[in-house]
Amino acid sequence: MSEDTAKPAQGVGEGARATSAAGPWPGRMFVVDVEGNGGSPADLVELAVIPVEGGEVVPSGVRQWLVRPPVPISARVSRIHGITNTMTAQAPRWDEVAGEVLALLDGAWIAAHSAHVDYGVLRRHLPGWAPAGVVDTLRLARAADPGQRGYGLDALLARHDIDLTGVPGNRHRAAYDAHTTALLLLRLAARFDTWEQLADAAVPPGLPGRSDPAPKFEEDTLW
Repeated sequence: MSEDTAKPAQGVGEGARATSAAGPWPGRMFVVDVEGNGGSPADLVELAVIPVEGGEVVPSGVRQWLVRPPVPISARVSRIHGITNTMTAQAPRWDEVAGEVLALLDGAWIAAHSAHVDYGVLRRHLPGWAPAGVVDTLRLARAADPGQRGYGLDALLARHDIDLTGVPGNRHRAAYDAHTTALLLLRLAARFDTWEQLADAAVPPGLPGRSDPAPKFEEDTLW
């Protein structure tokens, strides 16, 4: 694997660290975000992960992968996340980075906004992957603040007055969205006394980490 295949996100600083109350947190946890090419099913074109250690976001640990998909990125999707076929032309294929991603995420908790999407995509791209659990910040926000209007990521960041000045990059790029979701996760976690309470509220039915029986998981293709 070349040195620049998987690398820290450029310009990540320490200014956007945040802490939370719920604990004790899992020993290994990452907030993740994926971007696709618009296919059905979609192929990954970008993945980013940011560690959460002891209830604290670690911006210096952000990792991101730009991936060359087997099918070109559609113009519609490219307009959303800003990733073009020119940008991915010299990027590694997924099979060149999959082992590195699997080694990092296997056995860890992950979190994402609308996590069933990210989990489904990663599960399809990483056969044999077994995360310890999956936290959905959308589900967590609904549990923490029921009855609100709008639970999209932008609306939640604004409603909770989360300072994004220390977060580099742009909305809809994987590293930016993973970082901002991590800050949202910690803000919402302050509403829960223990990790068990948080997980009970935030792990969707059918996904790893949920203690009660749940219906079979089905991947959402809206990405």
